[in-house]
Amino acid sequence: MDKRKITDVFFDLDHTLWDFDKNSALAFERVFAKNNIDLSLDNFLKEYAPINFNYWALFREERVTKQELRRGRLIDTFKKYDMEFAIETIDVLAEAYIDELPGNNHLLPGALDLLNYLKPNYNLHIITNGFHDVQHVKLDKSEIKHFFKTVTSSEEVGVKKPNPKVFHAALAKANVAPESTIMIGDTYGADIIGAIEVGMDTLYYNYWKEDVPAEIRIVEHLNEIKGFL
Repeated sequence: MDKRKITDVFFDLDHTLWDFDKNSALAFERVFAKNNIDLSLDNFLKEYAPINFNYWALFREERVTKQELRRGRLIDTFKKYDMEFAIETIDVLAEAYIDELPGNNHLLPGALDLLNYLKPNYNLHIITNGFHDVQHVKLDKSEIKHFFKTVTSSEEVGVKKPNPKVFHAALAKANVAPESTIMIGDTYGADIIGAIEVGMDTLYYNYWKEDVPAEIRIVEHLNEIKGFL
């Protein structure tokens, strides 16, 4: 990677800049309290995290709808504890969770420092598979939206990362050629493979501690990105 050629830096949002796990846990804490859910939050989250991860993989592959994702991840998690709710209750909980999710907006360690470091020298952008309206609320409430020249969501494009259409749409919106860009994200299959396919450079933020091919550049902490840019 020749950083002298890079003019535009594209980030994923959840699990890359925005601390999804911490903010999600706080949202569920409020949802459980308001709806009298008699289940340890720690136990729920232990099962919910991998189930949610798998549902998002299915969602990226167009194998479940938004509604099926929002319902299924709750239904399957509660089943782990032999708890069953009417679908109307599941929908209430699912909607309450989405409403509560931007109630806290913790960023991952080093995120704000990194954005302040990059902003004077690069155009910054977001490419996200998260739901369009929710992601914009997160950016607003976490007070980082001003860092980004453009925000592209898969929902507005109509397909999801790693589909190249999402990346082409983001590049067109930013008015930049792929060889002048780099994509930074936490999901190898969606962020890195998709970006490479359209000719973008990449840095994999290994939030999930996954094994990836040796040729993929990896950072374990956000502050390490300064060594590349």
